[in-house]
Amino acid sequence: MAQKKFLRRNTSRHSKLGRGRKKKQIWRKPKGRDNKMREKKRGYPKTVSIGYKKSISKKIVEVRNINDLDKVREGDKIKMGSVGAKKKYEIIKKAQEKRMTGRIININTRKFITKMESKKKHAKSNVKPGDEKK
Repeated sequence: MAQKKFLRRNTSRHSKLGRGRKKKQIWRKPKGRDNKMREKKRGYPKTVSIGYKKSISKKIVEVRNINDLDKVREGDKIKMGSVGAKKKYEIIKKAQEKRMTGRIININTRKFITKMESKKKHAKSNVKPGDEKK
């Protein structure tokens, strides 16, 4: 079934509810006593209910370490698990080598890598000549 766009009731009637204002047209559950939309009367806009959800065609695999990347099959989506920044950086680098970064769904990989590399450069530049390791 195609994705259905549910709009708030009377958005076309009143300017304060979104006539020409897309932000105000977002879904709100109809709650009035005599509300025809709440009663699901014929001729009124559809309400959000079970059966309109889009089916998920691709499997989502949670990755918590580098070895989990080997378990990801072709076509699967990757969800980064709750790991620290250091491990996350290693996992993303490995995913880059395997050309999987486009399939990671819950993190912006380019932004994360540039942020981590700038932190590394900043950490290296803060070392003073007298504080070097011996």
